[in-house]
Amino acid sequence: MALEKVTLQLKHAHQFQFAGYYAAQELGYYRDAGLDVRIVEGADGNAPERDVISGKAEYGTGSSSLLLARLAGKPVVVLGVIFQHSPYALAMRQTGADPDLRRIIGKRVMIGSLTDDLGNADELLAYLTKEGIPPASLLRVEHSFNPEDLVNGKVDAMAIYTTNEPDTFDRLGFPYDIYSPRAVGIDFYGDNLFTSEQEIANHPARVAAFRAASMRGWQWAMSHQEETADLILNKYSRRADRQHLLYEARQMVPLVQPVLVEIGYMNPERWQHIADVYAGLGLLPKHAAFDGFMYQVGDPRANLAWLYRVVGVAVLALVCGAAIHFSLLARERKRALEAIRQGEQRFRTMFESSPLGIALIDSITYEYRDINLRYQEIVGRTQEELRALHWLDVGHPDDVAHIKAQMALLTARQLSNFKATSRLFRPDGAVAWIDVSVTAIDAAPGSHPLHLCMIEDVTAQKQSEQLIWQQANFDTLTQLPNRRMFLDRLAHDMLKSQRDGSRVALLFIDLDHFKEVNDTLGHQQGDVLLVDAARRISACVRKSDTVARLGGDEFTVILTELEEPERVERVAQAIIDRLLQPFALGQEQAFVSASIGITLYPDDAIDVDDLLKHADQAMYAAKGAGRNRFSYFTPTLQVAALNRMRLTNDLRGALKGEQFELYFQPIVHLASGAIHKAEALIRWNHPQRGVVSPLEFIPLAEASGLIVDIGAWVFRESARWVQLWRHEVYADFQVSLNQSPLEFQREGASYAEWLAHLRALALPGQSLVVEITEGLLLDASSAVSDRLLQLRDAGIQVALDDFGTGYSSLSYLKKFDIDYLKIDRSFTRNLAPDSSDMALSEAIIVMAHKLDLKVIAEGVETPEQRALLAAAGCDYGQGYLFAKPMPVAQFDRFLRDNGYPVC
Repeated sequence: MALEKVTLQLKHAHQFQFAGYYAAQELGYYRDAGLDVRIVEGADGNAPERDVISGKAEYGTGSSSLLLARLAGKPVVVLGVIFQHSPYALAMRQTGADPDLRRIIGKRVMIGSLTDDLGNADELLAYLTKEGIPPASLLRVEHSFNPEDLVNGKVDAMAIYTTNEPDTFDRLGFPYDIYSPRAVGIDFYGDNLFTSEQEIANHPARVAAFRAASMRGWQWAMSHQEETADLILNKYSRRADRQHLLYEARQMVPLVQPVLVEIGYMNPERWQHIADVYAGLGLLPKHAAFDGFMYQVGDPRANLAWLYRVVGVAVLALVCGAAIHFSLLARERKRALEAIRQGEQRFRTMFESSPLGIALIDSITYEYRDINLRYQEIVGRTQEELRALHWLDVGHPDDVAHIKAQMALLTARQLSNFKATSRLFRPDGAVAWIDVSVTAIDAAPGSHPLHLCMIEDVTAQKQSEQLIWQQANFDTLTQLPNRRMFLDRLAHDMLKSQRDGSRVALLFIDLDHFKEVNDTLGHQQGDVLLVDAARRISACVRKSDTVARLGGDEFTVILTELEEPERVERVAQAIIDRLLQPFALGQEQAFVSASIGITLYPDDAIDVDDLLKHADQAMYAAKGAGRNRFSYFTPTLQVAALNRMRLTNDLRGALKGEQFELYFQPIVHLASGAIHKAEALIRWNHPQRGVVSPLEFIPLAEASGLIVDIGAWVFRESARWVQLWRHEVYADFQVSLNQSPLEFQREGASYAEWLAHLRALALPGQSLVVEITEGLLLDASSAVSDRLLQLRDAGIQVALDDFGTGYSSLSYLKKFDIDYLKIDRSFTRNLAPDSSDMALSEAIIVMAHKLDLKVIAEGVETPEQRALLAAAGCDYGQGYLFAKPMPVAQFDRFLRDNGYPVC
């Protein structure tokens, strides 16, 4: 038999929100019903209503605004409700203060479309109106459906699905508050399956088959969440990942209520409640009738026939008259008693097999009158054990007081029922979380009042919520508060400080040399060190203070209620002292120290961002002063930070603005006086500041990553000039280039472009010398070795700069291909016969020559220094005695005039 083709138009893109329809399609439920169903994504929320009315689609999914469409004359009919409770809500940024919806007044808000107030706007606008917030008081902007607009501050509030956007917020670490219309009793239905009157009139059997197959698909999807998520990813959409789809599924369970309510069930009184809310908004007249809006499951003609039969029986009874009156009464009494017996039996069956724990309790004595099996399972006790106890005996003391207060109102008939979430103790001492629903029951005159207590075990849900909260607010490695929790506590402590006039100190802690531990011993041992560091820092403060890990090796401490400023210094010094002690990492020991920046509230800043920024600046000042110390924030640090920021910004345009200039300083052969080498040095001619020292801008270039482009420019300019000088002055002329460790070590770094450029200029590798620092040789990684080998293979020589001041080791000189050692100027400056600096310089020269290395002495300023170095066998000298660094044009003239020899 050929399948009938129909179209289901969704109101949004594919996601778990429509899982039941995918399940019905993929499991063949639609096919078994004789249907070939095409499921179409929605580009906007009004597409289903528009397409079903026009006949473009036979079925659609819509919100409770379908009721407005029906009463506006559109022939829509709801086939079944999927979401028993609407997932629509408002989200706002969490401020740390108590949630307050009135903060929304005057703010930018995304609620529904500006061109169509239906969709999710209706129930949210009703919610705001009921809270005394007129929609006109909001600055409504067009809804982008992009949660990052709220995160980035483009808007101050937005309409969300509680099954969707909160997952994005949690992943981004965004603190938020959610406001639900259900808080004020506005309880709309969520997604509804609907069709048109024409479809029901023309194809009643098809409508019934489509509805039944869809509801069957929903039952399967809600009980097979993981399989459904995989189905969506494989067949429909990868727009969201599996984790998000399962998040949707979990959040949908309390909204769909698949265990408690048959999927598709709808209550006329709920629709009347929704109509009343619309009437309050002025969108519907009061007491508007919506006959025909709800689809009647089953054949209405059968109901009509039943009605005719009842009427016929009634007429027959009147005709029979008084003769059979008593006989009928007796039969009716028997039937009523049988109905009562059957009703009691049905109630007992429902009572015993209910998935909820149910107990009938004396409202005065709190004794149990009746208990079902599920109640016993939840509390972990037999019926006999419970009858020996009183209700609430096993409850948590912190929760019992609230329930008793509610019970007093119930007994006084000020309440007919109430709900609560509470804890109880099981016999093994474990704590279980339960949702409690208590309803008063009419009792016989003169007897004690009774109440029905229904409980549901929500321990797993609470544990899951606790885990999610823990993961969102605490660092998984150290178990300290993470950045989100830290910011929340800091804001809270600042507010408390405002109230009581106390001070708050913020300590920003960075571990010195932690990277070396990670690089040498591995990240696993680095994690062990971080956990121990967190423990040591926490041991230095009170329990009322906050220690947090912001990420990496950065920690913060919030010290509250400071009565004496000296306490801050004591804590900071205690942290430094504790962190100086060795860390045991397996078979190894590691040593780190700490640099701490300190800022005070409200002395140094009055908002969180400035306080953090100032603490960070103070920490960098401590690092700059030599590490292993603490530094207070001062306004001078802020000025320096602003200067660095502005200079970095200017640096970004310096290359394009041709503001850089090469200087060259000659390197003189001491034995002959010849100049056949020079060191290339960069200068920055700032348009406002004049010449900026490399000592000032090179660290900024390294920090910003601009050093790579600057280094490439220096190489190309140096190559251009060395080509000229080798051709016109000296055939074997060499230029030395300083290379930053960041250039040398960067991932994917290679000299392939350099070598290609040298080949294009017909220059051999010997025309260049690359100067590196000793610290690079500490990194024994294969990448460093490979780059040094690449230089050697290309003929480019390597000089070790500032030798003797760093981590000098003969093993490095033996292991790597080094051509020159440059004696640091700190040795040259104090050269004198029989001095220690002379002895060290001679030792360096002898050692270098034994290893076939040449030696260049830096900072030669006097003829006596030159003579001592030459007598010790030093190969080359560089310094003001010969010439200062000169602009390239000046150096070109100097070289041509003094190229060989210079005496």
